[in-house]
Amino acid sequence: MAKSEGGIGETIKTVVWALLIAGAFRTLFFQPFWIPSESMKSTLLIGDFIFVNKMAYGYSRYSCPFGICPFTGRILASEPERGDVVVFRHPVNGSDMIKRLIGLPGDQIQVKQGVLYINGAAAPQVPDGVFEEVFEPQGPMGNRPGCANAPSMGEICEKPRFRETLPNGIEHTVLNIGESTGLPDNTDVFTVPERHYFFMGDNRDNSTDSRYPQTAGGVGFVSEEYLIGRADRVMFSSAGSRMLYFWTWRSDRYFKAIE
Repeated sequence: MAKSEGGIGETIKTVVWALLIAGAFRTLFFQPFWIPSESMKSTLLIGDFIFVNKMAYGYSRYSCPFGICPFTGRILASEPERGDVVVFRHPVNGSDMIKRLIGLPGDQIQVKQGVLYINGAAAPQVPDGVFEEVFEPQGPMGNRPGCANAPSMGEICEKPRFRETLPNGIEHTVLNIGESTGLPDNTDVFTVPERHYFFMGDNRDNSTDSRYPQTAGGVGFVSEEYLIGRADRVMFSSAGSRMLYFWTWRSDRYFKAIE
């Protein structure tokens, strides 16, 4: 009996240590994140599975699960760069979100006729073909994609794609299907406060981001303390409603760098 009880005790200790190590790894190094929406298409697709580099910007209370780290501000802090794809904690509803960092503290940001302006200068856009996907329910939530055309179920959904260049030379793709979505292709000028950041989705007409105030369900300006980490690479991707549906896995996206 003593030997059996000892075996149970060792098993419990092993499980506890494994959980502690996994928790420490998640808190200090990398956090898994599953892309739930189309706001970052075509850079990130619904069903992409990424690991978030939590060492990139240092640590805040939100680096810990459930925001339980017992300190305020950031420690070992590093400044994010314009163009980074960042996971951050929503300042109001507490959900984790992923967007592209567009505006740094002190920047003036505006969108005019679908073109991004940073400190009065347009971020150049050049046509980059058309992003195509099947018009059908996507991912576990079953959302249908927004399209520039009007496809029926099962037909091809089209979105004009552009390659945008930010002031620091970072290039990335954006999608813009026009005013039909009711989302703002024209905005006021936003002045980013000190120690805050301005984020936008690459799928410009299907992204609730810093163009919308927090009081209206948007993101608004995001304080530095809510930054969790930088997304660098897609590890795995599934186009199905369940990850285990292996026939929906996107093998061309394994270990794909995020630009």
